[in-house]
Amino acid sequence: MNNSLLFFLCSIGVFNGFIASIYFLFFSKQKRVQNFFFGLLLLFLSVRIGKSVYTIFTPREERNIWIIQIGLSACFLIGIAVFYYIKSSVENTKVIPRSWKIHIAILLVFIATVGLTNSYASNPSFWNHYFVKFIYTVWGVYLALSVYVLKDVLKKLFQKNVRCETSEIWLIAILSANFLIFTAYIIGYFYLYFVGTITFSVVFYALLIFLLSKKNRDTIFQDIPEKYQAKKIEKSEEEELIAALKEAMKTHQFHKNTNIKLNDIAKVLHISSHKLSQLLNDNLGKNFALFINEYRVEDAKKLLRENNQFTLESIGFEAGFSSKSTFYATFKKLIGKTPAEYKKQSSES
Repeated sequence: MNNSLLFFLCSIGVFNGFIASIYFLFFSKQKRVQNFFFGLLLLFLSVRIGKSVYTIFTPREERNIWIIQIGLSACFLIGIAVFYYIKSSVENTKVIPRSWKIHIAILLVFIATVGLTNSYASNPSFWNHYFVKFIYTVWGVYLALSVYVLKDVLKKLFQKNVRCETSEIWLIAILSANFLIFTAYIIGYFYLYFVGTITFSVVFYALLIFLLSKKNRDTIFQDIPEKYQAKKIEKSEEEELIAALKEAMKTHQFHKNTNIKLNDIAKVLHISSHKLSQLLNDNLGKNFALFINEYRVEDAKKLLRENNQFTLESIGFEAGFSSKSTFYATFKKLIGKTPAEYKKQSSES
């Protein structure tokens, strides 16, 4: 160990990741499918990165070949672990489906067969130059599939006035962390090998800080709300909700509040924010931002037609827009004319 500090930075994440994996696999009070896969993910990552630390700080002539093979084999299973952790969390899986078990078993048999028939000891060049590329490819494919599974949650990040749950942000953080580690190992394969090990340590403690900073951190390892798409709103209930929504918008004038949130309206309607989001997206065909902006634009059109002495900017603020630029852009997008053009046309007709 020529560099004690480097050794410490590389190995601290491995040690703590391994301890955490044991906890989630065997001692967690919440015996959930999600926690089991999270434990597997930490275990495979810790073993793989532990192999890297061992390789970096052990002279070539003193290395145990089987440790290297076990580390690379664990890397082959990282992707499937993160994929099923994300999938089981999004779908609130209560029992591991038989198809998942078969899928995992096929991968285990495959990596074990390769290891026994063409071991690292007998053919290190095969592992170092060819099979490791296949391992990273499999890891990358499962990461891409994980993004697809989490796509609805990821979309919420870019929707105005829609708030992600803490457990959903955690899933995004876990997926992002895996992408960082994966990218670091790809870079390390060509340039600096220890980049991946340090990245894992940094990511591990970043996630820990995130976890400790959340007052409702217990919800991270509990079920997230079921996907609202799974339960369709009946026609009779749809009509009642739409009528109640229109009445609430008329009575409370929610659109005039520049900081209005989906949950604010849902509370008045005595329904969940997920159900209101479903009503808007599935039944009315629009997201929350568009729904609110349509009301604001209608108000602005009315004020413009009245031909009062208000400035265009004042009209935008009165209608509920937070800025002049937002008012102009939204009005032009929905009406096809700028507010000034619309006012001129209205005065001439």
